[in-house]
Amino acid sequence: MGTLGSLRAKAVATVAAVGALALVAGCGGGGDAATGGGKKDGKVTITMGLFGVMGIKETGLLEQYEKENPDVDIKAEIAGDEQTYYTALQTRLAAGNGLKDIQGIEIGRAKEITETQSDKFADFTGTAGTDHFLPWKQSQISTADGKVLGLGTDIGPMAVCYRKDYFEKAGLPTDREEVGKLWEGDWSKYVEVGRSFKKDFKGGDVAYMDSASGLFNAMVYGHSEQYYDEKGELIHDKNPVVKEAWGLSADAAEEGLTAKLRQFQPGWDPGLANGTFATAVCPAWMLSHISEKAGDANKGKWDVARAPKGANWGGSFLGVIEKSPVKEEAQKLVAWLTAPEQQAHIFKEIGNIPSSEKALESADVKGAKSEYFSDAPIGEIFGAAAKEIPDKQVLGRKDGTIKDTFSQGLALVEQGTARDKAWSTTMERIEKAVG
Repeated sequence: MGTLGSLRAKAVATVAAVGALALVAGCGGGGDAATGGGKKDGKVTITMGLFGVMGIKETGLLEQYEKENPDVDIKAEIAGDEQTYYTALQTRLAAGNGLKDIQGIEIGRAKEITETQSDKFADFTGTAGTDHFLPWKQSQISTADGKVLGLGTDIGPMAVCYRKDYFEKAGLPTDREEVGKLWEGDWSKYVEVGRSFKKDFKGGDVAYMDSASGLFNAMVYGHSEQYYDEKGELIHDKNPVVKEAWGLSADAAEEGLTAKLRQFQPGWDPGLANGTFATAVCPAWMLSHISEKAGDANKGKWDVARAPKGANWGGSFLGVIEKSPVKEEAQKLVAWLTAPEQQAHIFKEIGNIPSSEKALESADVKGAKSEYFSDAPIGEIFGAAAKEIPDKQVLGRKDGTIKDTFSQGLALVEQGTARDKAWSTTMERIEKAVG
């Protein structure tokens, strides 16, 4: 059984290398003005637009598919930053060109896609071999009238990544089982451990956690309703779950428990490399990024413990453009890429947790360990966390935008803005953004 290692570095390096290209590229592939794919001389060209480290290009699956299907040529472009990627996707959907035959869709955008762009994406309803997903996964990309606009790739069950060496210098347990028990069942216990860390740590200027927004997201995403209710009404300003998460995250910010960094924003990667914080709330897909940016010098210093409560942060889908000249071939490729065997392969190589219920039960997933993270049994940890995710997750049209705005608001608190002022500013920004 392989452990997660050098391929992570290759995966993230690939993203960095082609990210800028993906953001500015137009059609690509040259077969059709709408998507770039097409058929010529018995050869099928399929274009893909992806983001982050989805594992589809980075783990060799596209080369495998091309080898098994020699008449197919796949051209995939990857944008490192999903927010920029999605902005470009919206522009291209509105224009009706510059798209790829297959487009990645992040969970925070799924509701907006199903409500406003359903006519632009092909329907996967009835596609053979697609009955293996977790019960709630495919419902997130389904329209009110039953169309299924994509197939699920990964999900984002939560854990806490922590520096064992820093915990030892603070007089805290280092064993992952003991660490998990410190905060079991309650995120406020996680913050309380941070207070002890700050008081007792002997080893320089190290913050307990990277960001207040990471804590906020973990708390919010542990509940069925977050920013919208089942009727589609906004509840971000009155949902007690959101208010509790804001309050505890603001406590951490005001008490100096954070490194004042936003995950995946400038400063966070150097923070990983330089060891400026001891913990980070980490969905499964984040492990590859941490290992790459923290680097070989910190290998074995990191470990993974179970989070206080189960939650899902992130996860994606692959959709096919309705007007693609190779729609049928693209749908066949998507079904293959999201099949249990391929999802298990991606997990084995870079740690993305499958959305396939069948893949979660496979030996490759259940028995996986991460060499970088002190041989942590990540298959066991994240697999158990996946089972704690609420079966019903209410998504809203602007979930991604609202999440980003709350992160910006908590960054204000970390920079010294009073929490009430930061809250009101956040509410004003959300109102402006979502109308």
